[in-house]
Amino acid sequence: MIEIRGLRKSFGSTPILRGIDLHVDDGEVLALIGRSGCGKTTLLRCINFLEEYDAGEVLLDGQPLWYRTVEGRRRRRPDAEARRMRQQMGVVFQQYNLFPHMTALENVCLGPRFSQGVPPAEAEERGRRLLGRVGLGDRVGAYPAQLSGGQQQRVAIARALAMRPKVLLLDEITSALDPELVGEVEDVIRSLLPERIMMVLVTHAVNFAKEIAHRIAYVSEGVIAEIGEPAQILEQPKDATLKDFLRRIR
Repeated sequence: MIEIRGLRKSFGSTPILRGIDLHVDDGEVLALIGRSGCGKTTLLRCINFLEEYDAGEVLLDGQPLWYRTVEGRRRRRPDAEARRMRQQMGVVFQQYNLFPHMTALENVCLGPRFSQGVPPAEAEERGRRLLGRVGLGDRVGAYPAQLSGGQQQRVAIARALAMRPKVLLLDEITSALDPELVGEVEDVIRSLLPERIMMVLVTHAVNFAKEIAHRIAYVSEGVIAEIGEPAQILEQPKDATLKDFLRRIR
């Protein structure tokens, strides 16, 4: 389980997260929705410690991540320790962030080989299997420039899965794609549901969130303004700003 307690983050004098309390259970898919700039992506980046946060805690399976308390004061964990913790989380970004000089297979194998010490042959077998799973078994030797945006994003998903993470963090993974390519990436996420991988999904695709999420959290002005099952959030919202948000996107 991921648990977030009292998470706060500001950029300069501008508060972005104003005290987030949230939990995600094992096997659960949680979707984060809300207006641009409301703090969704910042929250995701704080969970994985791509952004340091000012106050609060992030716990995974009851273990505090990123910071520890020493003599009553909060101390950042050493970089090597943080890197080991980060391996428990797979992240897929809006942009694919593939290494352009590496093939699809090499991109997928990189993490297991050099972060986890997986032997090359085992890492390659894992990479080929995962690329086949996302429908790219015949493109293992292709470079990113030879792949469509949707194919590159599927490589990025395979790369995240190659680390065998406890949780998958997905940040607007279809927002940079042409409309005709969105479906192929959404299909890959649908295919993961039977495996009960814990996922936190930032998305503007409300219909997709309704389809795959167990719960949806509406983020507004840096707080969780409303959270619940998809039907409740999308069809019977209580928060006035959520009602306005849904009216605008529909």
